[in-house]
Amino acid sequence: MSADAASSRRLFGTDGIRGLANVHPMTAETALRIGQAAGQVLRRPDHRGGTVVIGKDTRLSGYLFESALRAGFNSVGMHCVQVGTIPTPAVAYLTRAFRAEIGVVISASHNPFHDNGIKFFGPNGMKLPDEVELAIEARFFQDPVMATPPDPAHVGRAQRFEDARGRYIEFCKNTFPRDLRLTGMKVVIDCAHGAAYKVAPEVFWELGAEDVIPLGVEPNGLNINHGCGTLHPELMRAKVKETGADIGLALDGDADRLLVCDENGRLLDGDQLLAMSAMMMQEHNTLRGGAVVGTVMSNLGLERFLSARDLRLIRANVGDRYVLESMLAEGCNLGGEQSGHMLFLDYNTTGDGIVSGLKILERMVTQQRPLSELAAQLETVPQILKNVTIPRGTQPLQDATIRQAIADAQAALEGRGRVLVRASGTEPKIRVMAEGDCAATISAVVDDLCQLIQRTADVSGV
Repeated sequence: MSADAASSRRLFGTDGIRGLANVHPMTAETALRIGQAAGQVLRRPDHRGGTVVIGKDTRLSGYLFESALRAGFNSVGMHCVQVGTIPTPAVAYLTRAFRAEIGVVISASHNPFHDNGIKFFGPNGMKLPDEVELAIEARFFQDPVMATPPDPAHVGRAQRFEDARGRYIEFCKNTFPRDLRLTGMKVVIDCAHGAAYKVAPEVFWELGAEDVIPLGVEPNGLNINHGCGTLHPELMRAKVKETGADIGLALDGDADRLLVCDENGRLLDGDQLLAMSAMMMQEHNTLRGGAVVGTVMSNLGLERFLSARDLRLIRANVGDRYVLESMLAEGCNLGGEQSGHMLFLDYNTTGDGIVSGLKILERMVTQQRPLSELAAQLETVPQILKNVTIPRGTQPLQDATIRQAIADAQAALEGRGRVLVRASGTEPKIRVMAEGDCAATISAVVDDLCQLIQRTADVSGV
């Protein structure tokens, strides 16, 4: 193991391992060792080892990591099924379908092409819990990684599964009611030159859409997320207005996240998608738990919308894995984030952009109303989010003056809004959010808190 690897005792972030491709920690050596480590932690106890499903997005570096991971898993006796370029939610589905022990996705989601990542699913198609990730890390940092390598007769095999895309297309179609079709619908779908560039347009076409207008479907290994997809929805919005489409759908690089615009090109966020989905599921008596799981960032308007329908909003920490944990704990089957990660647990165990799009289209078809009207049923309140960059190592939120200022701001907005101040989990930043009925009031609250945090951080960082 390299000196750099030995000096860093954590690999997993909030969504697997991620970084600049071919630079520590995202190197072939890391991929080989993490395959060996994960294989030993998650393999079956018998000599047959078990099965790993490996998928990837369209990044050029995916070839490098695919080969290294395969070698690592094979070396500990696990068999690899390579499903090629395919969305993250497809890997979650295929892991369950193959009764595999592990699903692996090689992707950095919405990041630019020069980044890449590795994330895992367990045999249930869900992301690994923290304790399993810690066990894999502990094995990774051992020398040697393999305590007792299998003998030559018991190393793993590898094969490609050529029909993975077709299998996933059928899975997606089966989440849409069999008595409905997208007849007469014009759909713009931006695939971000990413993992869904082949499957997504096919799904909507096979379900009968009159016209499917694809964007971002010419990946070259270097253009994933570049000027398109969820990072740049303006491309989708412009195409919707240009073509007179009924809806615009934009995916991110691994297609687990969705942004939507209506027929006027107006962008909708995850809260509006959750509201529409909750109404539909409540009407069909399929909504479980009497609640919807959102996050601490979910708009106050969504909470009021659900309350008026005798439903609760359960707020989880930011991150789809935390939304899923709350859904499982509360017995809920609908959850999501403002960013567009939507979880429909009746269908898949992770965010699925294509399935989320189909659920919105289902609502449009059954109601026979334009998306702009359906989205208008949720009245959001003004929400402002600002970031304060702080010197690394400083902790301004531990300052008593700042804690008191936050408490005072919350008390001032009681009943009319709320304040949320939190440290970023990935950057040296403090995120300050306020929302409420009066835009001017919350703007002043955010500005005052940001200025106080910045002054305190600057002083403590000197």
